[in-house]
Amino acid sequence: MADPNGQHGGYDEQWAKGLTTQFEGLLRTKRLNELDRSRTSSPSPRERASSSNLRASASSAPTRPPPSPGFRPSSSQGPSMGATPPSYASLRSQPKIPAPPADAQSQKFRNLLISLSLTPTKYENPGLLDEALQVIPLDRIYGEAEEESQVLQAQAESMGDGRQPEWGYQDCVIRALLRWFKRSFFSWVNNPPCSVCLSPTIAQGMTPPTPEESAYGALRVELYRCSAGNCGAYERFPRYGDVWRLLQTRKGRCGEWANVFSMLCRAVGGRVRWVWNAEDHVWTEVFSEQQKRWIHVDACEEAWDNPRLYADGWGKKMSYCIAFSIDGATDVTRRYVRKSEQALERNRCPEEVMLYIQNEIRSLRRSNMLKDERFRLEKEDSREDKELRGYVISTITQSVVTNLRPGEPQMMNQPPVRHEDQKLPAEQPAGRQSGAQEWINARGEHGQRYQPPRDPSQRGH
Repeated sequence: MADPNGQHGGYDEQWAKGLTTQFEGLLRTKRLNELDRSRTSSPSPRERASSSNLRASASSAPTRPPPSPGFRPSSSQGPSMGATPPSYASLRSQPKIPAPPADAQSQKFRNLLISLSLTPTKYENPGLLDEALQVIPLDRIYGEAEEESQVLQAQAESMGDGRQPEWGYQDCVIRALLRWFKRSFFSWVNNPPCSVCLSPTIAQGMTPPTPEESAYGALRVELYRCSAGNCGAYERFPRYGDVWRLLQTRKGRCGEWANVFSMLCRAVGGRVRWVWNAEDHVWTEVFSEQQKRWIHVDACEEAWDNPRLYADGWGKKMSYCIAFSIDGATDVTRRYVRKSEQALERNRCPEEVMLYIQNEIRSLRRSNMLKDERFRLEKEDSREDKELRGYVISTITQSVVTNLRPGEPQMMNQPPVRHEDQKLPAEQPAGRQSGAQEWINARGEHGQRYQPPRDPSQRGH
C-alpha cells in the first residue's frame, strides 16, 4: 500500500530534492566547463586577422587580478571580456527536419519500409477476419478474460485509494489469446520432420518456390533431406506470407507467428501493430485503452509488456525497430534499445530521411481519414513520442546519477523501479526460449545466462 507520507522504500521527498540538486549542480558545472573550453579554443580567421589590435588593446588596458576559481564573467563587464562565443554543441540536439532520400541506399531503404508497411493492411480484410474468428475458441478466451479482469478490478479496489485496474478487459482478452496461441494453436518449426517416415531432416539450402507456393506469398522455400538412409526423401518448408494459408498450416518461425497472431488480435477487436526489426525478428504491439499506450507482445515467447526482453534478456543488439499499423509507421527503437551498448549503427539512411519516410507512410495511410480522426492520431503520436523521449532521459539520468561522485557513497544504490522499465519477470528467464539452442546461439540471442560448452581438458577453470 502507498505510504501516506509520500515515502516509498526509504526514498522520500527530501531524497528526491537532494538528488535533483546534485543533478542540477553537475549539469551546471558541465555547461560552465564547456563554456571555458570554447573561450580558450583556437580563434576564428576573423579573430586572427585582428589579433594585433587585440594585443594592442590588451597591452593598453589596465591589469586585472586573476579570477578566483569559482569566478564566471557576466555580460555586464563589457566587450573587453567577450572572447569567442561558445560553440553551443547542444544545438546538435535540436529536432531534425525531415528530408527526402538523396542517395541510392536511402531510396532502397524507403522502398523496403513502404513495402513492409503493407503487411498490417491485410488484417483489415473482412473475409480473413471472419475466417480467423472461426478458429479462435471465443468462449474460452472471453471467459478467461472476464475472470482475470474481475481479479484485477478486485485488487485495485482493495487498495482503497480509488486506483484503476492495471489492465482493462480488452487487454485481458489479448492476454488470454496470447496464452492459447502459444500453448495450443501454433507450432514452432526448426527442421521439419520427414513426411514419409517422420525421421529428422537435414537442411540442404534454399530452392525456388512452386507456382502454388508463390500464390500463397512464399518468396523462399527451405529444402531438407531425410536423415534416414533407407528413405532419403526431401521435405519442403515454404515461408508463407499469406495469413489465410498460415491459418491452415499453423506452423512456422517468428515471422509466421507474429503475422498470424497480429491478425488474430485484430479479429478480436484490438488495435494492432506489426513490428519489424532489422536484425531479423518481428513481433506485435497492441494498444491498451486502459493505459493509453502501445504494449509489446511477442507470441513466440508468450511475452507481454516486456520491451527490454531482447536487449536485456537475449543480449540482442538492434538498430531499427519500426512499428507498422493501418494508421502508419513509427520508429519505436527507443522503446526496445535503452543503452548505447545495446545499439547497432543506424546506417541505412540519415535520421532526417527516416523521419521523412515515417511521415510519408503516415500520410499514405491517413489520407482518406476524417479530420477529427487524423487529429486524434496526431495527439496519440505526440504522446508516444514523449514516452519514447522519456526512455532516453531516464537512461541519461540513471547514468549521471550512477556516477555522481566517484569514490563517494551514492544516494541511489537501489532506485525505485518504474513499471515500464521492469526487466524480465520471474517466469520469463533470460535468453530466447523459442527455437533450437544451436540456432539461438548462432543468432547471438542466448542471453546473459548462456554458458558456452566447456573444454573437458580444462578442468577447474
